[in-house]
Amino acid sequence: MVDAKMLNKISSAPGFIAALDQSGGSTPKALSLYGISESDYQGDEEMFRLMHEMRVRIMRAPAFTGDKIIGAILFERTMDGEAEGQAVPTYLWEKRGVVPFLKIDKGLLDEENGVQMMKAMPDLDALLIRGREKGIFGTKMRSVIANSDKAGIAAVVKQQFEVARQIIGQGLIPIVEPEVSIKSPTKAEAEAILRDEIANHLDKLPAGETVMLKVTIPTVADFYTPLAAHKQVARVVALSGGYSTADACEKLSHNHDMIASFSRALTEKLRVSMSDAEFNASIADTIDRIYAASVSKV
Repeated sequence: MVDAKMLNKISSAPGFIAALDQSGGSTPKALSLYGISESDYQGDEEMFRLMHEMRVRIMRAPAFTGDKIIGAILFERTMDGEAEGQAVPTYLWEKRGVVPFLKIDKGLLDEENGVQMMKAMPDLDALLIRGREKGIFGTKMRSVIANSDKAGIAAVVKQQFEVARQIIGQGLIPIVEPEVSIKSPTKAEAEAILRDEIANHLDKLPAGETVMLKVTIPTVADFYTPLAAHKQVARVVALSGGYSTADACEKLSHNHDMIASFSRALTEKLRVSMSDAEFNASIADTIDRIYAASVSKV
């Protein structure tokens, strides 16, 4: 059963979703940007420990609360970790007022038909049950669209919604994330195909089933407004997609029915060498900027 208080917060409260879900492949880059090079640690366990310390430092920052951050997407190891002696999902909701989500995909297949589909997730039901028992509200899964290939985009959206139905069946809210690459030479054309494909699948959802959508900030402002208005969409959120914080916030501010769900743009100014006061001031400034772009529209 979906938590009603969490659903109300995610669907209607002002604010944005923090993406703290870099997985194995993207962790070295995230740590490098934070100021920890690959020569500073040995092996995956130490790498993930350092990444967890960074994430807990973010979550403990005074500005990281439900006043401006309505949700946070976690990597599986982060979900399984602790913050101040509590399980992370419990800490986020009970101490910070932030709704916890879980990244569930296992990465991407090689590009085919201009897209990268998600790898198989044979143990998904077990992960969903474990997440639900730990207090996870919803999930996130990412595919990537590189070109405006209609067959490829149709396949991506079909796969996303098939997995979404499985997630809904376990009592969780799925974030469907078919990312259009900001480097795509046919980005606007791909977005037009994507919007139609998503609308088609939304119309086929059984009554009472709810999803969220996570998409690249569109080339044409307010392009996804018709999807945001769909009765079975709880919220449309935007990924930063490689844009800087400044660029992502500027572009987002023109989209009235879309809030942020940024990852790199949230953490790009944070450094391991900062004092706690410097760190907390930096993350507070970034949170303010992303919040403003999510709620105050041009």
